[in-house]
Amino acid sequence: MEWYWQDYTYMMTDLRYPLKGNTVPFWAVPIFGIILPWAIFFGIYFKKKNFYDLHHGILGILYSVLITAVITDAIKDGVGRPRPDFFWRCFPDGKDVYDNITTGVICHGEKSVIKEGHKSFPSGHTSWSFAGLGFLAWYLAGKITAFDRRGHIAKLCIVFLPLLIAALVAVSRVDDYWHHWQDVFAGALIGLTVASFCYLQFFPYPFDADAFWPHAYTVQLAEERNSRNANSYSVRPTEIETVNIPGHGGITLRDTLNDVESGSRS
Repeated sequence: MEWYWQDYTYMMTDLRYPLKGNTVPFWAVPIFGIILPWAIFFGIYFKKKNFYDLHHGILGILYSVLITAVITDAIKDGVGRPRPDFFWRCFPDGKDVYDNITTGVICHGEKSVIKEGHKSFPSGHTSWSFAGLGFLAWYLAGKITAFDRRGHIAKLCIVFLPLLIAALVAVSRVDDYWHHWQDVFAGALIGLTVASFCYLQFFPYPFDADAFWPHAYTVQLAEERNSRNANSYSVRPTEIETVNIPGHGGITLRDTLNDVESGSRS
């Protein structure tokens, strides 16, 4: 079966890289982009017993990855940039065929392989990796107080470790000839930007004094503190005693607590 594509004749010289497999398979991305951060979230939960932190960590990273996936796929379908190995997707036998009149490319490869060859920009592996591991980097920065102005370089190494893993995934995409360098750069930018917004939606900046816990937990502590302060200013019960009034043949009630306070003020 032949598939006809225009305007790729001049590009085919740059799209002749060999058709290779994936160094990082697609199924591996959710493992280190979602499952690995979840394991760290649960580890901190079992130690600190803060359900707010666990809930917002899981929710935040899911938002980050899903939003990034939607943005990435929308751009992929809209741009349709050919991959560096598109020549071999279009001409599996290595024999390129062009239309004599329009000079357009006539592909005779498999339709699904050719369609996948038009999803180079941006890199999905890269954007999803930076979305999950970028969120984890923010999370670790808050948990270990990496920006406490004490100059602990080891803390920064821990923060940059997830980003290093994501960067290695991006490099593998270029090395496998599935993406151009611009594709992985754009994917990293998209993933890290979305991860930053999603993290700050649930957690404070890592250099804040309350950076360890999510916003919801800090608000709850503030409400409990205000409630205790309000209770401490509540009116105390009065102490009542009966007093006989000579010559009046009756009794009256007296607030002895207010009498004591009035005497102390005088």
